[in-house]
Amino acid sequence: MTGNSVTMSGAWRRTARGAGLLAEDGSVAPSIFAEMSALALRTNAINLGQGFPDEDGPALVLEAARRAISDGVNQYPPGRGQPVLLDAISRHQQRFYGLTVDPGSEVLVTAGATEALAATILALIEPGDEVVTFEPFYDAYGGLIGLGGGIHRTVPLRAPDFQPDLDALRAAVTDRTRLIIVNDPHNPTGAVFPLATLELIVELAHRYDAIIVTDEVYEHLTFGAPHIPIATLPGAWERTVTISSGGKTFSLTGWKVGWLSAPAAIVTAILAVKQFLTYVNAAPFQPAIAVGLDLPDAYFAGIAADMQRKRDVLATGLQASGFDISMPQGSYFIVADATPLGFTDGAELCRRLPELAGVVAVPIAAFCSPAHRAEYAALVRFAYCKKVKLLEQASTQLEALSRA
Repeated sequence: MTGNSVTMSGAWRRTARGAGLLAEDGSVAPSIFAEMSALALRTNAINLGQGFPDEDGPALVLEAARRAISDGVNQYPPGRGQPVLLDAISRHQQRFYGLTVDPGSEVLVTAGATEALAATILALIEPGDEVVTFEPFYDAYGGLIGLGGGIHRTVPLRAPDFQPDLDALRAAVTDRTRLIIVNDPHNPTGAVFPLATLELIVELAHRYDAIIVTDEVYEHLTFGAPHIPIATLPGAWERTVTISSGGKTFSLTGWKVGWLSAPAAIVTAILAVKQFLTYVNAAPFQPAIAVGLDLPDAYFAGIAADMQRKRDVLATGLQASGFDISMPQGSYFIVADATPLGFTDGAELCRRLPELAGVVAVPIAAFCSPAHRAEYAALVRFAYCKKVKLLEQASTQLEALSRA
């Protein structure tokens, strides 16, 4: 250390830069979400870039949090999570998927799904291990794999259906593969993977002794395509870490209450890392999310139907504006191709959208590794997890693009 400056080691600098955390000049590289959200604020544009709802979650869940705060549930919860939430997660897995999960040893509460992913990746890989994901991929995957010293291999998902080529998947998984990360329903494309793809993933994990990590935060937001947790497939449970959270299901993204379930030995290994990340979190929100997980079936059917309606409103608006779209089967997001509008660079379009239409989106290339960004360059992602009136307003404003 010299004066007030800190010298970063060359190894850490290389790792951080490779993970996309540092720009070439050594400054912190802002995420595309931070950049576009700041742009939306600066221009007063409608923010359809970042995937957060503009409505609060269920009244019963909100009231449960207020009650917990009033009752003094404000100090450190147990390291694995409060028993009331662990039990609720176990019931949820049994109720929806027929999975029997021991709440005391096979469930772990985390600070959102991202911490679950971080603790899992850091616990289960060694430097030089390969991690396979689909591409485009949620941006945290690349950063976390880089921080763990892993090698990131990807399987492309191509428009318009964004389903993987199974031969490409077979080629990507080898005896060097430690983890296969499966985001289903998929962000950013909205794809839902069919049974045949999931079965192949299980087959490859067995063949090469890999662990499957599933990111299922949109599990209750699918439209006409069933969500099939990989852990329910024959031979999968013993080598699968299933991750989800309450943020998307209950429109409470700021609470950051996530969880994972897996065989006890794997959970223990992940807990050994997790305890040095956040340690614990969200004491009064944990019992509130437990209330949410026990809501009746009508609630879960209702949120999917409501999100499908919002998807359809924005899809209609984007098509009327001249975009080609890929209709998502799940999640918060829809992918639009700007080529028919004369734009081949999605990042440039996203930076100009506030002046052109008063709307903000994010480029799909931001979810890709540098070697593959050109293939996705003209694609942009819009979030439809907003009030219908706002989506209608955004659709009207976007029509200006077709007249430009």
